[in-house]
Amino acid sequence: MSFTTPSRWLALAVLSAAMLMTVLDGSIVTVAMPAIQRDLGFSPAGLSWIVNAYGIAFGGLLLLAGRLGDLIGRKTMFLAGNAVFTAASLLAGAATGPGMLIGARFLQGVGSAMASAVVLGILVTLFTVPRERAKAIGVFSFTGAAGAAIGQVLGGVITDALSWHWIFFINLPIGLATIGLAIWALPGERGAGLAAGADVLGAALVTGGLMLGIYTVVKIEEYGWLAAHTLGLGAVSLALLAAFVVRQATAGTPLMPLRIFHSRNVSGANLVQMLALSAMFSFQIIVALFMQKVLGYTALETGLAMLPAAVAIGGISLFVSARLNTRFGERPVLLVGLALLLGAMGWLTRVPVTADYVTDLLPVMLLIAGGGLVLPALTTLGMSGAKADDAGLASGLFNTTQQVGMAIGVAVLSTLAASRTEELLSAGQSQAVALTGGYTVAFTISAALLVAAFIVALTVLRQPNPKKKENEALLTPA
Repeated sequence: MSFTTPSRWLALAVLSAAMLMTVLDGSIVTVAMPAIQRDLGFSPAGLSWIVNAYGIAFGGLLLLAGRLGDLIGRKTMFLAGNAVFTAASLLAGAATGPGMLIGARFLQGVGSAMASAVVLGILVTLFTVPRERAKAIGVFSFTGAAGAAIGQVLGGVITDALSWHWIFFINLPIGLATIGLAIWALPGERGAGLAAGADVLGAALVTGGLMLGIYTVVKIEEYGWLAAHTLGLGAVSLALLAAFVVRQATAGTPLMPLRIFHSRNVSGANLVQMLALSAMFSFQIIVALFMQKVLGYTALETGLAMLPAAVAIGGISLFVSARLNTRFGERPVLLVGLALLLGAMGWLTRVPVTADYVTDLLPVMLLIAGGGLVLPALTTLGMSGAKADDAGLASGLFNTTQQVGMAIGVAVLSTLAASRTEELLSAGQSQAVALTGGYTVAFTISAALLVAAFIVALTVLRQPNPKKKENEALLTPA
């Protein structure tokens, strides 16, 4: 099926709208959690499951959804995922108790996994010319940054003006419009068929292993690193994932052919992404906590204070990254972006208790624009090593490492920050000083993670050959 240029760009708009809805949902919920707790009677421990139920389903099902998209058709998987997410959003908005909301959030995670797992696979199939692909990925990355920014501000506004129910209801018009346009705008395709890769045992192993692993990681803060709960579940998760790898090496029709890891760029880009997103948790969450708990900002003030960062990331993604990637190549641009992020984390390690926004935090908001260079470049590099038949799998893998990276960031950095804060409180320091000391530890670890990401990017990743990719595009059936 051939596509004219307007159709391809409309398809990009549809894919970006789906990403916007997913990212918006993730950031908007965090602001509304206190109101949800008051209305539905969540316990402090139970409240975290508003986020965890979504994250476990999302991260655990991405790899399976990506492979199924290759088998049954990526458009079919995208439409089904958006339908599930939209219906679950209606259920979440109508929730009258904790159990109903947690169940709806799990279903939202299932729908997000189904849709998100195949988005990049569809995008790289539509845009085969390197210059156009770079621009398309820049636009796609921009919507992610925009969703995060809009969610932080909009969450406070909607919750105060209407109620927390509407943070879920807002997904309904976006979801319905996305489904309607996707039916017309996205290219129709036939997958290889379930018989070509319906590895039921492999699917059960990897889904169980990932879900259990993410659950274990998000509960580390509650139980501790060396608790029997953590070690036991962690061992079971690793055993399931190890069994999955063995299964993929021996199965006749594997769910995830291990050949995909033969590509340096696929393996390297996913590792860099995991390290970088683990580090970025310091900015996305801990900086917000610092503003509210130490500097006394309200939720809305915090969202507005972080808006320059989202604008900077979005502007770089939309207007600059594609041109730089085309002119200099994704690998050099990635290294520059990682260096800027490292500068932001380094700056945060020296932020004082009495921080002034203009002199102490605004420079961080500007340096974090490096994320607008990192994400598009990583996406291109990560997808460049995958064959056309494995595009959905590569997309699911890329999204999986995103979720795993964020889960690791949540567990490791928050646990270390809390531990340091308790030490300083025990030593007689004030609450503000103790919190700042804990956050500084998190920022320092984040900087170390970014150094590791830079080293991997420098030594493992290779710049794709544009002529080779163009030749492959010409040989690919329309």
